[in-house]
Amino acid sequence: MTDRPAQRLDWTDVPLARLDMPKGEMVLHRSLTSGLTWRPGDPAGVFWGVGDRGPNIKPKDAVKHYGLKQLKPLTELDGAKIMPLPGTGPALARFRLDGGRIKPEALFELRYADGTLLGGLPPPAAQGDEDEPVFDLAGAPLSASRAGADSEGIAALPDGRFWIAEEYGPSLLLIDAEGVIERRVVPQGAGTLFAGSPAPVVEALPALARARKHNRGFEALALSADGTVLYAAFQSPLAHPDRAAHDAGDVVRIWALDPLEATVLAEYAYPLEPPGAFARDCAKGRVEHGDVKVSELAALPDGSLLVLERVTLSTHIYRVRPKTPVPPCYLDPDQRPSLEQLGQAGAAAAGVTLLNKALVLSTDHHPEICADLEGMLVLPDGALLLANDSDYGTEGAGTQFWRVDPR
Repeated sequence: MTDRPAQRLDWTDVPLARLDMPKGEMVLHRSLTSGLTWRPGDPAGVFWGVGDRGPNIKPKDAVKHYGLKQLKPLTELDGAKIMPLPGTGPALARFRLDGGRIKPEALFELRYADGTLLGGLPPPAAQGDEDEPVFDLAGAPLSASRAGADSEGIAALPDGRFWIAEEYGPSLLLIDAEGVIERRVVPQGAGTLFAGSPAPVVEALPALARARKHNRGFEALALSADGTVLYAAFQSPLAHPDRAAHDAGDVVRIWALDPLEATVLAEYAYPLEPPGAFARDCAKGRVEHGDVKVSELAALPDGSLLVLERVTLSTHIYRVRPKTPVPPCYLDPDQRPSLEQLGQAGAAAAGVTLLNKALVLSTDHHPEICADLEGMLVLPDGALLLANDSDYGTEGAGTQFWRVDPR
């Protein structure tokens, strides 16, 4: 781990909208860095990013920062989000790294072949699945949408297309280089929830994926250097068999998928750090198990992965080598105890091998680096390019890019 200073790169956010509020103005810009990836064959310095569902803010923050008192009744609703521009959804961006500056080269709103834009509203939830409560600025509930997604991760295929991971379904979207969606891959049994979708829907993922806690589905993607494995990480432990398993959980599932069909080849168990390991966050208050999450993956030439694990202020990056998969029985929804119930303490006795972690970087040693890091690339010289999720500027944050040399 390095003590070398981090370098903030020059970047200007892409404006989106300005909304008048009781307490001032909400100034929104495009959010484009929830996930980052290189694409084979691109010119030197060119990389890609994807933003999440669209502008959204927690009700309590909307009341506090913007005086939207009508939203007070929603402040205690678990997982509730306010969407100031419900018609605005995710976008794909092409960037260029030029010395100490990041330049936006192109922006493509994600859309279907018939021209329908991919919105940011959640799809319908099946009975027993956790739903995503979303509301407009007046506090009125917004309807579910079979054409919506909360995109978080991105990985480029050798043929120039991209896989996008989203955390609502959760599901995977296969798109072309101009953001057109070719198909959506969903968990088994979830196809009817997307009936009428403008793109073909394929039930190829294990049904177990539907046990994600709301807003904690697929968060990160990476394609192996040889192009044979697509790695997908959940953001948090699954709520399997119930929310209690998530709340106490300290193991996150990473799935190794076929890069063309998105079927599961193997499953790996990633051990989360204890809440007390995140110093900058602990200095601000109590950190719970549920606050620790995985936000990004990056594949290295030797077959290992970098995993970005964080709370809010503190980000740790670890190197792992996927070698020993979890026994296949843990993909069965009826397996008890579940992987989440076993946790790190019970894994060895049950024959579950946890991934071995080596710390590469901790922003606890870099207080200059901003909060909410979600995007990560490995640069040709071995340095890391990191970017935060600015949440479209809903709380005043801007996008920041940082170059850090972990050697």
